[in-house]
Amino acid sequence: MKDVSARRRIWGWWAFDWASQPYNTLVLTFIFGPYFAQVVTESLVGQGLESGAAKAQAQAYWGYGLTISGVIIAVMAPVLGAFADSTGKRMRWVWLFSVMYAFGAWMLWYTAPGSFDITMTLIFFGIGLIGMEFATIFTNAMLPSLGNHEDIGRISGTGWAWGYVGGVLALAIMLVAFQAGSTGKTMIGIDPILGLDPATKEDTRVVGPLTSLWYVVFMIPFFLWVRERPDPNHTPYKVGTALRDLWGTITGLPRHPSLLAYLGGSMFYRDALNGMYTFGGIYALGVLEWSIMEVGIFGIVAALTGALFAWIGGKADHAFGPKPVIVTCILTLLFTAILVVGISRETIFGLRLSPGSALPDILFYVAGGLIGAAGGALQSASRTMVVRQSNPTRMTEAFGLYALSGKATTFLAPALIALASDMSGSQRFGITPLIALFLIGLILLVWVKPDGDPSKWSASS
Repeated sequence: MKDVSARRRIWGWWAFDWASQPYNTLVLTFIFGPYFAQVVTESLVGQGLESGAAKAQAQAYWGYGLTISGVIIAVMAPVLGAFADSTGKRMRWVWLFSVMYAFGAWMLWYTAPGSFDITMTLIFFGIGLIGMEFATIFTNAMLPSLGNHEDIGRISGTGWAWGYVGGVLALAIMLVAFQAGSTGKTMIGIDPILGLDPATKEDTRVVGPLTSLWYVVFMIPFFLWVRERPDPNHTPYKVGTALRDLWGTITGLPRHPSLLAYLGGSMFYRDALNGMYTFGGIYALGVLEWSIMEVGIFGIVAALTGALFAWIGGKADHAFGPKPVIVTCILTLLFTAILVVGISRETIFGLRLSPGSALPDILFYVAGGLIGAAGGALQSASRTMVVRQSNPTRMTEAFGLYALSGKATTFLAPALIALASDMSGSQRFGITPLIALFLIGLILLVWVKPDGDPSKWSASS
């Protein structure tokens, strides 16, 4: 097969962001997550639990499921990265984890309320989530080969923007064609297509097959155009050697204080951001008593601002470097976390509202827009920062460590939220750990050099 142009390779690489984003948008945050909470809450209320406690318990179950998936990702991510660097091959891993993504998403169809099994539901959800996260490690590691040092911020930002646009389109299709509201009609006033029955939640459960098929179809450009190029300077070596090198990298991190501080800081701020994404829909469903359709519309607002500001953030990254973008986004998200905790249906920061006030809904939409805007730019700039901080000869391992740093506390945030929700019986109190996580991440960035310390990598390579 003839060689693929550099431009097509970039477009193919962007296709992964477009293809994979619906797992975050549709499954994790705005459709399936709230559906899980709704079904579990109704079941617990039916067993005699008070409504507020049932909502908190459902949020806790979701958090514990994410905790287990996060532990698996945290442990395996750097090991898989070392394996890939030992062979010099990444594409076979993308294929494997793509299968997991598609299978896990598809199986969410089999979660009807009448036969709902919390454990099996979380297992299928976890398989898809793990597939998505591991595939992301290997596709991210291809970023440095797509452009020069100055261009990767722009390429990364545009990729994140395309991902958000894909998420918006998938969510819009879900709301327009499938998801029924309280009237039994979709957002444009028609019955769910394909004869889907809202009584058995088929209109909601179809999110699994839709997400799976979306990924399969839109990954075609990636597999056609992003073919690995043999590295003449790479000599394959044994897995045991790779693992020893990985351990050497980890133990040698103190010799690279900028990278160490960045991994530590990103560990906390990305965890807090993931907590916002993961629990935002469940929070709106329980605290503000929104319907799944209303949560979906909220998701469109968040995803649109995410697409716009991921693109703008990529431009800012190109102009100023990733660190100023990251700091600005964290400050924005810190403010937003405080705002969200202060909102309830009856009060705003303790000030009682008149019955039926729309102010909580308006403020939560504002919060969604800020989360989307800052979150998109933050994730794009963070991906660029990994390239600037890491050893260029071991980039997959670097993104494995980046995934480890993200997942080392990504299971902590859901666990803290689950624990706080369980102990307090309040969804609002359960969200407060996110504020502390953003603050810790921001403080650790003080020790991060904007361009890392390439001289030390050269000396230790």
